[in-house]
Amino acid sequence: MILAMLFAITTINYADRATISIAGPEIKKELGLSAVQMGFIFSAFAWSYVVAQLPGGWLLDRFGSKITYFFSIFLWSTFTLFTGAAGFVAGGAAVTLLFTLRMLVGAAEAPSFPGNSRIASAWFPSHERGLAAAVFNSAQYFATVLFAPIMGWLVHNYGWHSVFYVMGSLGILMAFVWMKTIYGPKDHPSISSSELQYIREGGALVDLESGGATRQASQVNTLACIKELLSNRMLLGVYIGQYCITTLTYFFLTWFPVYLVQERHMTILKAGFVASLPAIAGFLGGVAGGWLSDRLAKRGYSLSVSRKVPIVIGMMMSMSMIACNYIQADMLVVAVMSLAFFGKGVGALGWAVVSDTSPKEAGGLSGALFNTFGNTAGITTPIVIGYIVEATGSFAGALVFVGANAALAIACYLFVVGDIKRVKLVKSLNQ
Repeated sequence: MILAMLFAITTINYADRATISIAGPEIKKELGLSAVQMGFIFSAFAWSYVVAQLPGGWLLDRFGSKITYFFSIFLWSTFTLFTGAAGFVAGGAAVTLLFTLRMLVGAAEAPSFPGNSRIASAWFPSHERGLAAAVFNSAQYFATVLFAPIMGWLVHNYGWHSVFYVMGSLGILMAFVWMKTIYGPKDHPSISSSELQYIREGGALVDLESGGATRQASQVNTLACIKELLSNRMLLGVYIGQYCITTLTYFFLTWFPVYLVQERHMTILKAGFVASLPAIAGFLGGVAGGWLSDRLAKRGYSLSVSRKVPIVIGMMMSMSMIACNYIQADMLVVAVMSLAFFGKGVGALGWAVVSDTSPKEAGGLSGALFNTFGNTAGITTPIVIGYIVEATGSFAGALVFVGANAALAIACYLFVVGDIKRVKLVKSLNQ
């Protein structure tokens, strides 16, 4: 039930991120924006999302995941709802309002994935954590599978504003469902003593969401902890690898529907449905990668092997998207993109690695640093692709740029990360 709730909330999370890409072609036409201007609007979410990561991680460690995450869901959904009103003002004011509201959505979403990681660390033994993390992470693809066709239909029939009204209202409702269903392992009214013992013995940090854990978090020197985490070679390799992997995510979340409309000459209605096909592949790849990782762990392979093998295989498959530059048939392009996003799903095990490696006193901060690096790609990817498309008039260079990031992710995990193990804080604990 905990995992189902994480999956549902993360689905809403990513659907709200993707609203702007589905509405993007109509916004671009209505407001008369250039590709570079659209790139900056696409990136607005990530600017504030990245800046708010460390404060969000600190809030999670200090106040726990349940209450911090509730306010996160409620606020990002409210700002999404308000985004629909941006169309009622004209010209530069509309662009400014759109940019500002997307920044507010990004800031409010900051605690979400570090919160997912903390909850997974508390509830899941090590040998089940890969699949658990893969399931909530694969919600990003399921969001597109479920909501891209719906949002495309809403834009086609009711205008781009309607997407934001519908998704914002749904998120506000889910915030209150969250408060009714999420608890730490020790506090859950339905947990049995045998289940608690099972997950504790399997390596779950069952005290993480209790009051004692939040008091323990207050004993960490925050700035010294950040410095200590960044000086760890293993974590730094994981963080940089996540930047590269997230470049693929943000191409898909921002420019992919525009690619289908502009480069492949599809209607926005068709693009909404076609965009869901690679997303289905990504979702299946995410579950497959988590399953493979846990399977290897149960067969006695080390965490290093069981996490790295799916990541390397997945990123190799993701590089196949470059082949779309040499393919004319639309359905073959969709097939190759589906393979690329299946691979991205298989390789998206970063959050399992964070759950495996984060120090127990600073799981929120470690997850926030990881997400800061990863989502910096949300700033750079839309803007770089915007400039490439503006300068060349096509997406060919953009696909090479995204594929090259997949190759760099492989290099990080093979040559920088080393052994994957939980970090123990030495220099940043207050005496």
